[in-house]
Amino acid sequence: MTLRCLVPRTGRTRSPVRRIDDFGLGSYDRLFDDFFRGFGIVPTLAAFEPGTFTPNVNLSETDKEVKVVVELPGLEEKEVNVELDEDTLVLQGEKKAEDEEKEDTWHRVERSYGSFRRVIPLPAEVDGAKAKAAFKNGVLTVSLPKKPEAQPNKKTINITTG
Repeated sequence: MTLRCLVPRTGRTRSPVRRIDDFGLGSYDRLFDDFFRGFGIVPTLAAFEPGTFTPNVNLSETDKEVKVVVELPGLEEKEVNVELDEDTLVLQGEKKAEDEEKEDTWHRVERSYGSFRRVIPLPAEVDGAKAKAAFKNGVLTVSLPKKPEAQPNKKTINITTG
């Protein structure tokens, strides 16, 4: 006996049973989470919190130095703090801007603010005494020379026949 024989016929067809969440907001949340989880990124509400932002950071390394380039549009040199703590570079800053216009019949005030803190573990031991930072057109460039013992000790060995 098949299962179909046990189902009473009423003359009308029934739609299959669905969970309420299959077409609701929950399925989109699940889709969003699954999408980002595939890239190793877990979305958090802290990233979208007002007053915070995460500047783009590019880290490069050569045999002699580690270079960190940070995009900080709209900030000035005095609003950024750079600290080196052994094998960690700490960048932090805060942006506050206000633009105000006033006429007889209207008054406009626009404010923007935000803070950031980036802690960057360095891939090699660096010489903090020789570290340099430059800020130009909203781009911070930090050059961190490696300690001599952290630099690769390369030597070319001549090959002889014999």
